Amino acid sequence: MNKKGNWSHIQKMKGHKSGLETRIDEQLKSQGIDGEYEEHEVSYTIPATTHSYKPDFRLPNNIFIESKGWFLPEDRKKHLLIKEQNPDMDLRFVLQSPNGKIYKGSKTTYAQWCEKNGFKWAKKEIPQEWIDEKEKVKFFG
Repeated sequence: MNKKGNWSHIQKMKGHKSGLETRIDEQLKSQGIDGEYEEHEVSYTIPATTHSYKPDFRLPNNIFIESKGWFLPEDRKKHLLIKEQNPDMDLRFVLQSPNGKIYKGSKTTYAQWCEKNGFKWAKKEIPQEWIDEKEKVKFFG
């Protein structure tokens, strides 16, 4: 019974994922022990991973500017997390194509996504008002 094919047939019959599991189960049973194969469930959490982000520009008044041509789903998700985890950060977008759709067939544009999620945006250049705006909050991220 050393051939892999034989063990494969037995393990499938007994509901194991490997020949080693079958062997261990048989070892325990030969000693009168019910190993309770995969009868228990243990919860665990995969720890969060930390990432860093470098905004494209920072104005003297602590307004951060991110310029976007393509605004991919992973970027949108990232910026929502940044906003949520850095509530004092004033992050604004300069969009190449504000009327571009967030994905093919979507009715939502990049500009609408920004508005819906509380981000100020501008088309193709930083508005002078943003540059002239007084500093509201210091951000030391």
